[in-house]
Amino acid sequence: MEKRKEIPIFFTIDNKYAPYVSTAILSIKENSSKDYDYKIHILHEELSQENINKISKLQCENLKIIFREMKEGMELITDRVENRLRCDYFTLTIYYRLFIADMFQEYDKGIYIDSDIIVPGDISELYNHDLSDNIIGACTDNSIQGIPELVKYLEQAIGVNRLEYINSGVLLMNLKKMREVEFSKRFLELLNTYHFDSIAPDQDYLNAMCNGKILYLNEEWDAMPAEGKEELKNPKLIHYNLFQKPWCYDNIQYEDYFWKYAKQSEYYDEIVEYKNNYSDEQKKSDQECLGVLVSKGNTLPDNEITFRKMYEKGKKIRI
Repeated sequence: MEKRKEIPIFFTIDNKYAPYVSTAILSIKENSSKDYDYKIHILHEELSQENINKISKLQCENLKIIFREMKEGMELITDRVENRLRCDYFTLTIYYRLFIADMFQEYDKGIYIDSDIIVPGDISELYNHDLSDNIIGACTDNSIQGIPELVKYLEQAIGVNRLEYINSGVLLMNLKKMREVEFSKRFLELLNTYHFDSIAPDQDYLNAMCNGKILYLNEEWDAMPAEGKEELKNPKLIHYNLFQKPWCYDNIQYEDYFWKYAKQSEYYDEIVEYKNNYSDEQKKSDQECLGVLVSKGNTLPDNEITFRKMYEKGKKIRI
């Protein structure tokens, strides 16, 4: 009997995001083609045994889950202001995706996805895109294209056209190519040489380094809630990016997709409790952080050291 193709999928989480990776995996199980085997690798930071046990129950005949704690090799990434997610949250897990190629040499190709997602489509279709010589496949980040300050940051600080700036929450990765160009080594050299102040650390490095070597995917593979933007009718992957979380707020676009799978999760009561207890203080903090991001978008292009300025000086930023 011919061995079925294996599709590797990578998540990176800590304990905070265990309930949401559970809903994400449930959606993948329900909607993915049964013609493939799926191996889900969860790279984690001190994930509790209780969470490992709960998530492991989601395994089935053609879907296996493997856990790997990331302890070594991350010492060069420290909690500096410019390395923080959003503006208030430092976690090494956002950087793990940049090291997947080196960690999993058995794979030439793989899918990385954030845990704040739901997959109503067949994820094997995403995997089967032809990357050719591109380093990654991804969708443009439509969620920020309507914010002038952030567009200014993309184009003047990172040096990427607003229509070419991708969201790093969903990545089809050419792992073989990443190893060939020594991607992780070059990332660490840039990180520790320039300490670029950035808004979305891992995402901004990916954009600055990979621009020109990106396969742009249809937005249905990274549908993000955005005020003033109409919902896609048949999204294949929904990404509750930044503060647009249905487990924090009501009336979030695409929220019905999330709750469909959350109700099937062993974490459902915990998720509901978290939402019910999401305080006015936390909501105020979210708004303040969004304000900080917008403000940084307006001021960071004036820094002496930016991706764009170093690139224009002939420094090796892009691959």
